[in-house]
Amino acid sequence: MPAACQRVGDYKPVGAAQVYSHQADGTRYMRLRGHAGPLNVRYEGVVDLVHIEAEPDDLEEVEVGDLPLDVISYIYPSRYCQSDRMRELANKEFGNMVPGYARVLAIKDWVNQRTRFTSGSSAESTSAIDTLADQAGVCRDFTHLMITLCRALNIPARFVSGIDYGSDPALGPPDFHAYVEVYLSGRWYLFDPSGLCPTMGLMRLGTGRDAADVSFATVFGSVTSSTVRIAIDAIVDSEEDLRLPAHQTKVLSTADIPVTHYHLIPH
Repeated sequence: MPAACQRVGDYKPVGAAQVYSHQADGTRYMRLRGHAGPLNVRYEGVVDLVHIEAEPDDLEEVEVGDLPLDVISYIYPSRYCQSDRMRELANKEFGNMVPGYARVLAIKDWVNQRTRFTSGSSAESTSAIDTLADQAGVCRDFTHLMITLCRALNIPARFVSGIDYGSDPALGPPDFHAYVEVYLSGRWYLFDPSGLCPTMGLMRLGTGRDAADVSFATVFGSVTSSTVRIAIDAIVDSEEDLRLPAHQTKVLSTADIPVTHYHLIPH
């Protein structure tokens, strides 16, 4: 995909950005080369959020022997989700519960209730085990801990980097956000263990085993970053059933539903 470039001070153009889409989950990657001077990257998207809805009581856990082969990797430990070290805890807290959506919800609520949302309380190296001990973190840490406990019970769970929309305005404008998808009854369903955003307002950017797979940006070399700005205009149309995000009783999935339109523009 060609990218527009323009000179800013002594900044040298980056040339065309290289864009790659992961075939399995649709995660898009863009690689570009910057030189001395300022570099601005603008991401524009028009997103049609189509949700697949399910009744909570209809969702069941899938036995390991019945999992699709491309889902198996999401029950393994990963860099920030050391599920092999949390099996005893997971079985103690949730092992006697009936498998299904209610057990996954209990894990989400357990993480939410015992972990304080505290900005600046964690670092790049913070893992689920650290969050369990500190009982504090940000959305990424809530997400890693819930994923770890699910995997410790052989429930496939994966990390999603995205954007939240529909949170309490008192929390500030929309921001980057991390949340969880859990594999139930043959589909990936949305969970936000931080409790900051209704699942209806979660917009996916990337999917992986944990944050190491889908960081918002990976930088090589000496770079000073400035504040990221996110602006969203919601389109509301009652005739087209386009509504603002709100909490609801049904469980939602957006997996395998493509973004309808987007632009990647470095300048």
